[in-house]
Amino acid sequence: MLIISPFAAAIYLDQSLHRIDALGGYSGRPAQTAGTNWLLAGSDSREGLTAAQEQQLSTGDTSDAGGERSDTIILVHIPQTGPTTVVSLPRDSYVPIPGQGRDKLNAAFAAGGPKLLTQTVETATGLHIDHFAKIGFGGFSNVVGALGGIDMCLSHPMDDPKAGINLAAGCQHLTGPQALGYVRSRATPRADLDRMQDQRQFLSTLLNKVTSPSTLADPFRLWPVATGMTSGLQVDDGTHIWDLARLGMALHVHTVTTTVPIGGFETVQDSGDVLVWDHDRASRFFADLAADRPIPSDLLTQ
Repeated sequence: MLIISPFAAAIYLDQSLHRIDALGGYSGRPAQTAGTNWLLAGSDSREGLTAAQEQQLSTGDTSDAGGERSDTIILVHIPQTGPTTVVSLPRDSYVPIPGQGRDKLNAAFAAGGPKLLTQTVETATGLHIDHFAKIGFGGFSNVVGALGGIDMCLSHPMDDPKAGINLAAGCQHLTGPQALGYVRSRATPRADLDRMQDQRQFLSTLLNKVTSPSTLADPFRLWPVATGMTSGLQVDDGTHIWDLARLGMALHVHTVTTTVPIGGFETVQDSGDVLVWDHDRASRFFADLAADRPIPSDLLTQ
């Protein structure tokens, strides 16, 4: 199909996207800020998975999830010029959630889905989110599988029965289920902080393979990757396949990867152990993104 009509293929893929109401619709929303901002969420949804797939991916079933959650929350800022900034927003970030009081960022997704999550991120950062994309367990694994797996170099071993992986440190080939376990696992010395760094590294590696000549020149590989990606994604109502292509291109070239400036950790009644942003540094960080300015090195965190 890609060989016969790339235009028809693009239209087909665009119509295949699962669109949801994920943005706006509330008073006091931040006005449009410079550049383009994406909010990416990895969902623990088991939707569409068979019992066999749940076992293969070590996800547990829907009753184990206790409601849909997101352990992966990434803000991507594409400037008018210069490198793209990829920012991990820790799921345990203690932030004000509209209508819910202060709680972990992940609680916004559990309480109100993508729409409340984007509103919470906009409220906490002052940034206007232009696009939203969410991928579940099954969609993630399918994309990696369509690529024939991913080569990753692990800086630390991972033995995590909950994520279904036992990986040695060093370079190795990961299948779809192994890759899913890799980005889910917190069985490392710094737990969530390591996981966020691993997720950003994996995103870079994945996009490099998707856009590599060996993938782009092979329609028998490219088409399953493209259809697997669109079938596994949910995007906001205004996002099209060409917006996703621009996102992929922006992430394929030079990027700045970081975590929101962190102030420390606290234990809060009713919320448990939470992560607190460094208010001053985070305010300057997001003000620079809103103004489309390069982030100073003293505000970057791994």
